[in-house]
Amino acid sequence: MDWFLNSKQGEIKKLINQLADESKRETSARELMKLAPVSIPVLIDALQSSDLKLILPIQHLLALIPSASPHLIKSLQTAHPLIRGRVAEVFGISKDKNAIPVLLEALHGEFYTVRSRSAIALGQIGDAKVIPNLIPLLKDKEDEVRIGACVALGLFKNASTFEKIADVLLDDPKIEVRQAAAKALGDSQHPNAIPYLLEALRDSFWWFEREDIVKDLLNAIENMGAEAVEPLIEALSDKEKTVRKYSAMLLGKLKDARAIEELGMTLYDLHDQVSLTATESLAQIGEASIPVLTEALTHPELSVREHAVIGLGKIQSERVIPFLVEMLKDPVRDVQKQAIQALGNFNNELARSALQEVVSNRSDREFHNLAKNILENQK
Repeated sequence: MDWFLNSKQGEIKKLINQLADESKRETSARELMKLAPVSIPVLIDALQSSDLKLILPIQHLLALIPSASPHLIKSLQTAHPLIRGRVAEVFGISKDKNAIPVLLEALHGEFYTVRSRSAIALGQIGDAKVIPNLIPLLKDKEDEVRIGACVALGLFKNASTFEKIADVLLDDPKIEVRQAAAKALGDSQHPNAIPYLLEALRDSFWWFEREDIVKDLLNAIENMGAEAVEPLIEALSDKEKTVRKYSAMLLGKLKDARAIEELGMTLYDLHDQVSLTATESLAQIGEASIPVLTEALTHPELSVREHAVIGLGKIQSERVIPFLVEMLKDPVRDVQKQAIQALGNFNNELARSALQEVVSNRSDREFHNLAKNILENQK
């Protein structure tokens, strides 16, 4: 009998290795399912493989075999920590509610990877009764567990958890954990989460020398959609210029006409980057912003006029062309140059005629060459 089992196990191992090959995966998976329950322990043991191409196919296969559940439950309690963590992920895939008790038990285990993955699996299973068991993990000593708790709680999108997640968002010493908290709140798309996200935006921990990191927070706020518009409009008057800049940026991405008037005021911000960002956001909103931008063309401040020209040039409407042509007469050369470049965004007779007039003035070689190159590139 032993020789028979050994022969079967050899066949099973061969089939498992073929799961890494996409061309053989489906056939091998069907055969392994037929060989259950004999194949189940071998599949679970293979979860400790160093070949990452194998792990996900094995996990999905185990999730499809109903008779694997008791074996997986036992493995989560007794197997090598690497296997335990990957078994927890199987339960997240299968959403097997029979695994909830053992996953709850695993939240208190000594191995942090198992705690983290068990938390996420509970979130994926989606039984809200486990939420009180997940909350304490937000204060776990291990970063990975706190991240896992944020991910898990975020899957429930339950407003009762937002304040606890926000504590992590604002106070956790690790930015990676805060990022997970931001994503959890953002993915909820629940208006009750917005005040916490805006509070984080006002926290310099998120953006001081962290331009790459703050994107996660900005994405979370953007995910809130129209509900975030009014709070972001309010943030345009924040005393911190970086908060004003990011608020203006987000309003542009949301493209909500309610923000036009306040973005128009932000166009006159004393900080150049805030002003420019407001201009670009107005351009993203589109034609409805034209009156606000054209009004700024007569402002005494050079940068305001220049930014207004940039904004108009990005709005794909022929209505802006006469205003850009007029700005070719601006007393400041930098504004004239910006108007030439903006006209280059419009390949029509009126814009080309204005650029051709610039080309005809050979006494100004810089502008002559700039306009000439624009026209040649439009051919």
